[in-house]
Amino acid sequence: MSNPEPPASAPPLDPELVALVVEAAGAPPGWARRVTPGARLDGDLLLDEAELATLAELLRERFGPAADLAGLRAGLDLAALEALTVADLQRLLPEEGAR
Repeated sequence: MSNPEPPASAPPLDPELVALVVEAAGAPPGWARRVTPGARLDGDLLLDEAELATLAELLRERFGPAADLAGLRAGLDLAALEALTVADLQRLLPEEGAR
């Protein structure tokens, strides 16, 4: 399992996003270090469908309807689903000032 490093220009992850991924995974707090921008939801973090559904709900509750993980996933083919990263999730989040 590898977590590719993000490009140097990638913004840092929103700590709330990391916390929601950890919560959805039911993982211990130390697991959060695996949640990097380049970490794939499926291949690196090993999130299953139930955990992804929980994450989608948590994102919507916290960040509103624009943070639509289920909608994003619905439009992807299998290869794109496998390549979906934490950075892709972060792009769903509203800008800091809009929260």
